[in-house]
Amino acid sequence: MNDYEKEEKEMSNKKEILAYVSMSVIMIALGASDAMRGIFALVFEKHFALTNTQISLIVTISYMGNLVFLLVGGKIADRFHKKAVSLSVMCIWCLAALLYLVTDNYYALLIGMFFTMGASTLMNTLINIMTPVLFASAPAMIINTLFFVQGIGTTGSQKLAGMYASDINSWKITNAILIAIAVIGIILLAFTPMKEPKRQQANASKSKGFKEVVQNPAFFYLILILGCYFVAEHGMLNWFVSYAYNKLGLSMKQASTFLSLFFGGITIGRLIFAPLIAKFGIQTSIKVFGGVATCFYAIGIVLGAKGVFILSITGIFFSVLYPTLIMMIQGYYDSDIVSTATGSIISVATIFDIVFNIAFGYIIDKIGFGKGFMILPITMCIFYVIFRIFDKRVTVIGENNHEIY
Repeated sequence: MNDYEKEEKEMSNKKEILAYVSMSVIMIALGASDAMRGIFALVFEKHFALTNTQISLIVTISYMGNLVFLLVGGKIADRFHKKAVSLSVMCIWCLAALLYLVTDNYYALLIGMFFTMGASTLMNTLINIMTPVLFASAPAMIINTLFFVQGIGTTGSQKLAGMYASDINSWKITNAILIAIAVIGIILLAFTPMKEPKRQQANASKSKGFKEVVQNPAFFYLILILGCYFVAEHGMLNWFVSYAYNKLGLSMKQASTFLSLFFGGITIGRLIFAPLIAKFGIQTSIKVFGGVATCFYAIGIVLGAKGVFILSITGIFFSVLYPTLIMMIQGYYDSDIVSTATGSIISVATIFDIVFNIAFGYIIDKIGFGKGFMILPITMCIFYVIFRIFDKRVTVIGENNHEIY
């Protein structure tokens, strides 16, 4: 290796380090921000004198923000430089979070939730899309470590904010800190050199859109795969504590502890298993971890109180699934449409989540928690079966057919 090649390699390493640090800082801020909604729910209820319907509207508005930002933002990211779009999205997030600081109004809170949650979800997706461009050697490993960093932000903020979330002033102070962290990440990202992947010459003159996304044979498979996965993972997040308390006879503290083990396993697993994802490749990793996660998840729920520990440790096998599934989408679409495809698929799959959470309460009232909760392992099994069918029937497109898949 001559001096020029050494210098080029050194510059490349510096670029990767700067990109990783900037994305890590942003992921910490976004992860912490996403966790605040649940932690401060009681503060909102008391301060604004909210009904249960008004509290649930906060969650609904957040989902709507996700849908709109992913649908619109994905298309914008394909038309413009992804770095510029990412910086713009983070500026929107900061301005929306700033709204929490300068207002004291329930409707302003809803507006802020729409933009902060929507921008956060879109930024997570953009980071996933940019990772193969910035870290070509091991993108799947890098994205899992980035989501691990985000998990630290989420878990750490839940612990700290849980101790100090006493009134609306603590809400404002928390967001001021998160804005400061986000600004640091924005500055670092602004100084990170980034090249856009070259568009295919044959398609350079054509403007692709949602029609081309839907016509791809992978589209509906990916929606079903992600939709079922969202129900299985988020069903645990939203309903496990109530299920464990009402059906299994656990105390609220015990139920919360088991749920913490589940999501703690997701955080730790992303760090531990990241090198394996790089070694196995995306498809094989989902086969292995998806299969093990499905088995443990189903056994843990079917066994009821006897299986609650098995269920709680299943999180470690769930850990790599979401970031790896999102990266998998890129294997089935050309680079000039991948942002539109990713945003569209995730946003439509999110509807599964919304419908499930609306319907699940009604189902529980009709048949009880014991039978109703069985929907989750069934959904997880459907996720895995559809993935295996998809993996056999749909092939990775030519320009993405390399070793990471």
